[in-house]
Amino acid sequence: MNSPRLHPGIFQSGSDRSDVDRVKDATDIVRLIGEHVALRPKGREYMGVCPFHDDHSPSMHVVPHKQFYKCFSCGAAGDCFKFVQDFLKMDFPEALEFLADRAGITLERRKRQEQGHDEGSQGDAISKKELLSANAMAAAFYRAMLKHPEHGGSGRMVVEKRGISALMVDEFQLGVSPDRWDGLILTAQKQGVSTGVLAGAGLVKAREGSSGHYDAFRNRVMFPICDRTGRVIAFGARKIKDEDEPKYLNSPETRLFNKSATLYALHLALRAIQQTRTAIICEGYTDVIACHQAGFRNAVATLGTALTRQHAAELRLACDRVLLLFDSDEAGQRAADRAAEVFFSQPIDVNVVTLRPFTDAKDPDELLKRDGGADVFKKSLGGARDLLEYRFARVEERLKGAGLSARSRGITEEIERLVELGLADVEPVRRALIIRSLARIAGVSEQVIRDAVPAGRQAQPRLPADQQAPPRSEESAALIRRLNAGSLTGLEHILGSVLCDGSLWQGLTDDDKDAVSPVHFRFDALARVAQAVHDLGEDGEPPNLQHTLSRLSGSPDAGSATEAAVQLMSRVYEMTLGDSDRIRAHFGECLRTIRRDRALAPQAIESKTGMDDAARARAAAERIALVRADRDAHGPDRRKVPRPQ
Repeated sequence: MNSPRLHPGIFQSGSDRSDVDRVKDATDIVRLIGEHVALRPKGREYMGVCPFHDDHSPSMHVVPHKQFYKCFSCGAAGDCFKFVQDFLKMDFPEALEFLADRAGITLERRKRQEQGHDEGSQGDAISKKELLSANAMAAAFYRAMLKHPEHGGSGRMVVEKRGISALMVDEFQLGVSPDRWDGLILTAQKQGVSTGVLAGAGLVKAREGSSGHYDAFRNRVMFPICDRTGRVIAFGARKIKDEDEPKYLNSPETRLFNKSATLYALHLALRAIQQTRTAIICEGYTDVIACHQAGFRNAVATLGTALTRQHAAELRLACDRVLLLFDSDEAGQRAADRAAEVFFSQPIDVNVVTLRPFTDAKDPDELLKRDGGADVFKKSLGGARDLLEYRFARVEERLKGAGLSARSRGITEEIERLVELGLADVEPVRRALIIRSLARIAGVSEQVIRDAVPAGRQAQPRLPADQQAPPRSEESAALIRRLNAGSLTGLEHILGSVLCDGSLWQGLTDDDKDAVSPVHFRFDALARVAQAVHDLGEDGEPPNLQHTLSRLSGSPDAGSATEAAVQLMSRVYEMTLGDSDRIRAHFGECLRTIRRDRALAPQAIESKTGMDDAARARAAAERIALVRADRDAHGPDRRKVPRPQ
């Protein structure tokens, strides 16, 4: 019997298999994905908007009893580890630790590190884990300084003047940086955090013209900025002394922090956003804190930047409606124009909220500290105006009094811009309303506007590259396309059936196992899946999908193999309607087909030794008889795989 093709290092992930299995068993994939993507039940499964492509209608299925997800549009698929790696941009060890912490599990490897029995940092490169640890240390330091009798006094005065409650101080982890050049550096040295790591996190700066570093933040109220999982990735800092400039400082962009893709307080607001299906976008840290303190827990803020496509991609996963709080000045109106372009073709309702018609308060922070402010704020939210109506009113105002040529040019430019933003992809009713609005502004018929829309223009990509599913190799992409919609081979049907029901492996003879060994799969991803199945079988574990994905987790280039396993299993699962009897019957028919093909193969006779010419002639005649009998019983096409009944 041929030995299965081995993949060197396939399962050396640096993590105990027991760690992987324990974490996976403790992770509910519906709850995990539901923390980031709004999911709705559909039968035994859940559906949601796929976060890995520009999905306008829910196409991602989450299957709780099999603990995997699959997008039927872009093909993204996998288990809990694959989702965390692709969506939260972690490598496998980070994903394992993240899910372990989430489940309250102490990893065996971590125990060894704590006991001093494991290797330390790998090389001289600064890891994301070290940067996160430095930020966590800094956040704890700033929080301690806020409570310090000497260093925290001026910071506490700012917090109290703002009316921020002790509960909000704790929830948002507010702190203060002391008025000195080396407070954080000295504390980091005591805790064994190197200056290089602090610099990599943007917490210290190199001195100009001399050696050494100094604290990047001094004498400021500190606002930790967290990722959607609650890990501190950067800081915002507000001045305490009036003479200090600028008023606000943000951490520089680092390996952890992308300002244009981060929303302040999203980790605190996400559950409320999902529950209300609405997100409130503010313009500053204190506005967000004031909203949360007043009970508007679905508020977040951009970080000194305009709204971006990355922000839209974050929000579209969690809600159906966005309320934008902009000032009524020219800067606020320009921000609304940019927001209209960002959200233009997204399947989400966006409204502009202005406080001026309801109050003289300049921002939510000021309004919500007044008696009855929450009621006024609620009224202002109720008076929100559709973002496109707001934009078209601006276009109309801009063209008021213009001559015919200027008016025609202005409308044409607006049409061209909307086409670039994806007018062709906007749902038909909304597109008709847009055309009607432009026709009214231009004073022409709707047909004229339709005729003015350029043909063949493509919309700009709307989902940012770092939000999309990781790119696949050409081979991997071709395999996933075929597994998703093409015809499967007999071997693939067998492998897919085993992934549906791992107990089927025990019904295979040694020759059968040899027939589905990795060496017989042309695509490397499928060969890796077959290898995992063989290894599990040899270890006495049923090689179903869950065990196979667990075995693949953490191996080099596991992503394509994980996707292939999920696609293969789900194809057979769909064909058999997930019925265990149908799966077994299908497996049996495919197995008989493979055994028959093996028996009829010319090499089955030619490979026999010790035969004289007469014996070979008899064997050839027997094979011809077998071929004729098989053709009579099963038809002439031996490649045809039986369909489940």
